[in-house]
Amino acid sequence: MTGTARTLMVCSCEDTMPLDGEALARGCKGGEIRTARHLCRTQTEIFTKLLGERDAITVGCTQEAPLFEEIAADLDYSGDLVFANIRETGGWAREAKSAGPKMAALLAAAAEPMPPTSFTTLESKGVALVYGHDEVALSVGRTLAEHLDVTILLSRPGEITPPRLSDIPVLKGTIVAATGWLGAFDLTVNDYAAPSPSSRGKLVFGEARNGANSQCDIVIDVSGGAPLFPAGDLRAGYLRADPRDQAAVERLIGQASHLVGEFDKPAYVRLNQDLCAHSRSSKTGCTRCLELCPTGAITPAGDHVAISAEICAGCGACAAVCPTGAVTYALPPTDALLRRLRTLLTTYTEAGGREAVLLLHDGEHGEALIDALARFGDGLPARVLPLRVNEITQIGLETHAAALAFGASAIRVLGRAKPKHDLSGLTRNLDYANALAGALGYSEGRAGLIETDDPDQLAQALARIAPSATSATPARFRPMGDGRPLLRQTIGELHAAAPTPIAAVAMPPLAPFGTIHVDSEGCTLCLACVSACPVQALSDNPDRPTLAFQEDLCVQCGLCAATCPEKVITLEPRLDFDAWAGGKRVLKQEEPFHCINCAKPFGVRSTIEKIAAKLENKHWMFSGDAAKRISVIRMCEDCRVEVVVNESFDPHLSPQRPPVRTTDDYLRERAERGEDPLQ
Repeated sequence: MTGTARTLMVCSCEDTMPLDGEALARGCKGGEIRTARHLCRTQTEIFTKLLGERDAITVGCTQEAPLFEEIAADLDYSGDLVFANIRETGGWAREAKSAGPKMAALLAAAAEPMPPTSFTTLESKGVALVYGHDEVALSVGRTLAEHLDVTILLSRPGEITPPRLSDIPVLKGTIVAATGWLGAFDLTVNDYAAPSPSSRGKLVFGEARNGANSQCDIVIDVSGGAPLFPAGDLRAGYLRADPRDQAAVERLIGQASHLVGEFDKPAYVRLNQDLCAHSRSSKTGCTRCLELCPTGAITPAGDHVAISAEICAGCGACAAVCPTGAVTYALPPTDALLRRLRTLLTTYTEAGGREAVLLLHDGEHGEALIDALARFGDGLPARVLPLRVNEITQIGLETHAAALAFGASAIRVLGRAKPKHDLSGLTRNLDYANALAGALGYSEGRAGLIETDDPDQLAQALARIAPSATSATPARFRPMGDGRPLLRQTIGELHAAAPTPIAAVAMPPLAPFGTIHVDSEGCTLCLACVSACPVQALSDNPDRPTLAFQEDLCVQCGLCAATCPEKVITLEPRLDFDAWAGGKRVLKQEEPFHCINCAKPFGVRSTIEKIAAKLENKHWMFSGDAAKRISVIRMCEDCRVEVVVNESFDPHLSPQRPPVRTTDDYLRERAERGEDPLQ
């Protein structure tokens, strides 16, 4: 192989799409461009020859990728071979002649490296529970018995004819609790009973009991009732179908029959427990991820949360709303996705494109809709740049901020008419993005959601996007890191590139940044808030009673307000760029109190004097002849102990408490007064 520069192999697909060589060259950045008309059939020798000459190749075709990969494998090609779809996304469109910059951008973005995916292994030995209430469950169980170790559980069965041969266990019971995943389900069954072997005309079950336990690898639910799990269709190993839908039942049987063996499940998110702001000292703070997880994969675990990789369905809503970066998405990591976004938008601009609209979509729904629009409609407009993500719900504020900073004039997220996941986290981030964009001069409504299953409706929604203001000098930073540092980087770059940057922006509720307000009159500088803050946004001074605050670190988790014993802390979501740049600021500071005995500084002067004023001549221990004892309040802990011991403070000299009065005492007094004790 003779070189390291990337070569673009672009085919006109039998002249069904135009190729703008000049635009491709502007976006190629020093690489080589080769063209073909029929690369996958009559001109495969061009590709074969290229494999022997170049070790970095981008092929502008995804439809025939299996063929090209097979050719490369036969030749033991070890270089970097990637594929980009420029046909359905640009070449097959009414505006195809203007799509050269888009094609250049798509080819460049495809070459941006993505880190490998990590996996969690689920193991199933084929132990299956078929759950239903009638003959459908029996039929499913008999069919699957050829592939799986089946037990049939009937909930409140009617008249069921006993099987001629008891080769499959048939039991009665209702599942009242279910946990687990493929290979590790644990079920609690009430009304559990086994059938009598003497059952004649119908199954007769023995005495029932509650609290029976069942463990299995696969749960096949044809009961027709409510799902056993939240978002049950996303739970690995749990298959459910309406027993009245024969086609659905047949699909279920086909799926279940293959669930034996080891299965690699992507580890969609990563959790850094040290950054989690869920709880401190039994006070609850941030619950954003817990509120959004559709599958119940996230649970409280003390000061932090726990995430089950086996249950997680990969929606990414937790990572999209996590204010600290404790939860980050891994398929791919956000910084890798943003680097691909950077390449897409910067190459589009360098190739001559203008007013880019970023279209974020998933593979299962979005790619199919874009394909249909290209084949049966006008295709995507030339300025609409599609970028695939694993799930649209993974998209956080940093993606929107980076897109605007890199020069996108608008952002649209393509979703289903009936969403697969809860979209409240996504729409929350869209609101944040629009609040920022509007305040910084990018105009209103720059980020939006398109919910449709109709390609024509998609085309109409994209056609309605009006041109808007963009930065005169778009950012060119390279996204690095993850979580909170990446969010701060993208927002800072967005502000720097903004058409009209302003110092502060009011943000909607639950925004992951803001300030706190402390009523200094009520604050005693107990510093409970400092110990509760999980991100060190609040701090003290070891040399002087001080409460300081650093706004760019605050995640608005609310733990400080929940912990404050005086309840003098309130939160305000906002973005104050001057405060971000200003570092720490002092919220309250006082002089320390010096011990009257050894002059050691301790406590806060105002607090010590307030306590002394409340106790002197008002508490038995500091009243009358003992009033001089109030001096111990003004001593440090060491001197206080010494004085108490030397002067023999006796707590038993306190005034005698009144004796406890009982019902008998009240009745006796009534009798002594001549009253009827029972009246």
